[in-house]
Amino acid sequence: MNFLAHIHLSGNNDDIKIGNFIADSVRTKDLPRFTKDIQLGIQLHWAIDNFTDHHEVVKESKALLYEEYHKYGAVLVDIFYDHYLARDWSKRSDKNLDVFVDYFYQLLRDRKAELPERIKQMLPYMVKYNWLYNYQFLEGIERVLGGMSRRASFKNNMNHGTKALKKHYTEFENHFNIFYPELEAFVANKKEELKNS
Repeated sequence: MNFLAHIHLSGNNDDIKIGNFIADSVRTKDLPRFTKDIQLGIQLHWAIDNFTDHHEVVKESKALLYEEYHKYGAVLVDIFYDHYLARDWSKRSDKNLDVFVDYFYQLLRDRKAELPERIKQMLPYMVKYNWLYNYQFLEGIERVLGGMSRRASFKNNMNHGTKALKKHYTEFENHFNIFYPELEAFVANKKEELKNS
């Protein structure tokens, strides 16, 4: 899953949100420098990624992309699923999406000193182009994929990913609608497990 899903799955705890958001920029040995709940958010992110990578429906989504995008198919699926989450946000949250993302951006600004350097560098672009809100639009997905394609260290064609999204739009949507409720149930159980460990 991509940024929006990780934040949404964190619930209302700001530290868990921060941890879940920054986890890809944190190594296990760095965990002690963070608060207990940020650590929980980081570990939750890792568990979400593991659950997602091994889910059969997600594998079906990746298979639709493998021939053209190879290993980058997994990245595209994460972003495509965030598109459906953002597009149908009102089905999964009682807060408007713009309110939710503005609150999160402000949280990151207020807690900037605690963020890894990579996140600090990314944050201005994320806010300027309002990535989280614009996931709901195909143009927003296209902009995000274009930026990722330019930053990737290997030759790729992720910037053309919206073509695949349009081509298989209903299939990806069906996959997401099966997968996400199962992920939410997994996260609810995993949070309790991590809190009690």
